[in-house]
Amino acid sequence: MNILVTGGAGYIGSHTVKAIAEAGHTPIVADNLEKGHDWAVQWGHFEFCQLSDPAAIDNIFRRRPIDAVIHFAAYIEVGESMKDPGKYFRNNVGCSLNVLDAMQRASVRHIVFSSTAAVYGTPRQIPIPETHPKQPVNAYGETKLMVERMLDWYAECHGFATAKLRYFNAAGADEHARIGEAHSPESHLIPLILAAAHGHRPSISIYGTDYLTPDGTAIRDYIHVDDLAQAHLLALDRIRSTNASCEYNLGTGVGSSVRQVITTVEQVSGLTVPIQEAPRRPGDPAELIADPAKAIAELGWCPIRSDLPTIVESANRWYVKHFGLV
Repeated sequence: MNILVTGGAGYIGSHTVKAIAEAGHTPIVADNLEKGHDWAVQWGHFEFCQLSDPAAIDNIFRRRPIDAVIHFAAYIEVGESMKDPGKYFRNNVGCSLNVLDAMQRASVRHIVFSSTAAVYGTPRQIPIPETHPKQPVNAYGETKLMVERMLDWYAECHGFATAKLRYFNAAGADEHARIGEAHSPESHLIPLILAAAHGHRPSISIYGTDYLTPDGTAIRDYIHVDDLAQAHLLALDRIRSTNASCEYNLGTGVGSSVRQVITTVEQVSGLTVPIQEAPRRPGDPAELIADPAKAIAELGWCPIRSDLPTIVESANRWYVKHFGLV
């Protein structure tokens, strides 16, 4: 297949592009490099593209035979989405609409969408199934849910087959340290802990030590980015073979606390992580853990790299190569 990957120069996108190429398909990366990196595009073809420009998207479909789309491109910072929601609605929703319309004009009907557990809002049950009510508590989650609803209508009205993949906490890096996590600013826990361990930041803040969890710190479900990438290929295979839409939570069903992650970084790196305890952040739930049973059963997906030591080892290897030592 020729697969268009929007946002394919970003963190999860670039790992999925790698998986596409390793599976024998041809990835076409569409990215404006605002958040992505040119060094991350190591497989397939690169198309510089502003998804806000419908003509630019149409041009890719005219020049290249596209069989399916995997749509990653989006702003992802929850805090920023609450300070500037308009920026997130214009980009995440508006550009997604442009992609869907370009697909419709090009008669491409299969799309895998990079969604998020943030569509669920405050969890009412743990682990979280796909049937959990969807009530986002931030603008970022709302934009992703709006795109999910758009996908439903394009499936209903235009015969699209869509896969909505709701990630929990993506983490880790390519095992050969060719690509990895490099957000600016960085907001994800494991790279922030690694930065503190390697002396690139003074400390890591633990936001909340009084949660009703075994060690008082928040618990999250960490999933290796390469396992996420494989789920995209499996989901694409499913919608192409069945021509039916689907939705899946992507996590392990196992949670790790902030203190457990810090301890694992210390064990893997052999370094001490300086910490500071801080009050809880508003809106941070005590636990966010996926129920991945549906993805495992229907896709045959198995997150084989997502134990915490493997995640941290790959992230540390990438961190040392990319950012260097003090």
